[in-house]
Amino acid sequence: MSADPRRSALVDARVTDAPQSTGPDAVVADAPHPDPTRIDIAVDPTRQRMVGVTAHGLHEFDVPFVSEIADNLWLGGCEDGLVLPDFIDHVVSLYPWESYEVRHRLRSRTEVRMLDSVDQGFEQVDELAAWVNECRTTGPVLVHCQAGLNRSSLVAARALMLAGSTADDAIATLRQRRSPACLCNPSFEGWLRALDGDRPPTAAS
Repeated sequence: MSADPRRSALVDARVTDAPQSTGPDAVVADAPHPDPTRIDIAVDPTRQRMVGVTAHGLHEFDVPFVSEIADNLWLGGCEDGLVLPDFIDHVVSLYPWESYEVRHRLRSRTEVRMLDSVDQGFEQVDELAAWVNECRTTGPVLVHCQAGLNRSSLVAARALMLAGSTADDAIATLRQRRSPACLCNPSFEGWLRALDGDRPPTAAS
């Protein structure tokens, strides 16, 4: 099967260094790691869940590795050695430092280096989100980062928006079907809401 030239361009353009600085509340692993925004995650392989605390807001989470968000759209995290579910046809990885073990033929795989930092750029998010929606027409897509909370949620939410959802609805869907901690990176949430003029809901008086 010949490579999709558009997907190849995505891979070539995106496997590049991203800004290295992190927010003041960043929580990173003690050992040196190429991703300065990496957070500690405890993995229970018998249940295939991940447990941890987010870098942004210090939200505790306990979620499956992958969650179904919408038709043919799956969102999740990753851990080296985990076997990719065989129903997944396309993978969009935003976390190249770890990867699933793939035991079946994929239709496509796209790898992008993205950081969960407040100064991560958004220049290529629309192109990635459009590619996700194109892949959804032919089979289930897994968009994953490390924990499936911020980087992958950014791309998945934008894909839902390009398919017709408002930012508010897209964000609410992710938080309901994946975790309330999704898009706890305020820069990511703010960028999505600004695209269609949405504003965070005001607190009840």
